[in-house]
Amino acid sequence: MISIIIPTYNNLKYLKLCVNSINKNSIHNHEIILHINEGVDGTLDYALDNNLKYSYSKINDGICIGCNNAAKMSSFDLILYAHDDMYFCPNWDKILLNEVKKIKTKLFYLSGIMINADLKVQGHLNFFSGHNTETFDEKKLLENYKELRHYDFQGSTWAPHLIHKDTWNKVGGLSEEFSPGTGSDPDLCMKLWKLGVRIFKGMGNSKVYHFGSIVTRQKE
Repeated sequence: MISIIIPTYNNLKYLKLCVNSINKNSIHNHEIILHINEGVDGTLDYALDNNLKYSYSKINDGICIGCNNAAKMSSFDLILYAHDDMYFCPNWDKILLNEVKKIKTKLFYLSGIMINADLKVQGHLNFFSGHNTETFDEKKLLENYKELRHYDFQGSTWAPHLIHKDTWNKVGGLSEEFSPGTGSDPDLCMKLWKLGVRIFKGMGNSKVYHFGSIVTRQKE
């Protein structure tokens, strides 16, 4: 099982879509842990009503502090960091967990593949299925995501990424000195490299639809 860490900042519509996609499209029942920044839009009530674990700050603590606080509540050995404006496609977790089974070490960094909603920005894959929650065409995405092909590759990349909890703790998670830390992935990868991690791998069939850092880059 996986502890899915999701920092969120007054972005309830996207968060609901994200959580619903995890519940709907996962093979296993995973643990979702939010870090709620402010939560003045009803996010706190949503977390309570849906029995979601969460850490909380009255101000926007950003990604680094938020993820680290949420990770401390993890119950499982695997931690996955995700954005709250991602829609998880079917079997995303099966692909990652099957790869973990093949690895004989805790020293790994596995990434999913982002399907970029903004066709003007080149991502792993580009496919337009709506630019916000109001225009999102779930049916279109689910009918086409399998045909959006990407190879497995060696190298570090962005969220969603999966790390063993022991490895996360050894490097201290994300570097809080870089808060709010909207682009802290490279620093995390460097800390992992210094620790001895050499397995940095993107899994081409583990896919999420990404609306484009809707929340994490606002009001820094």
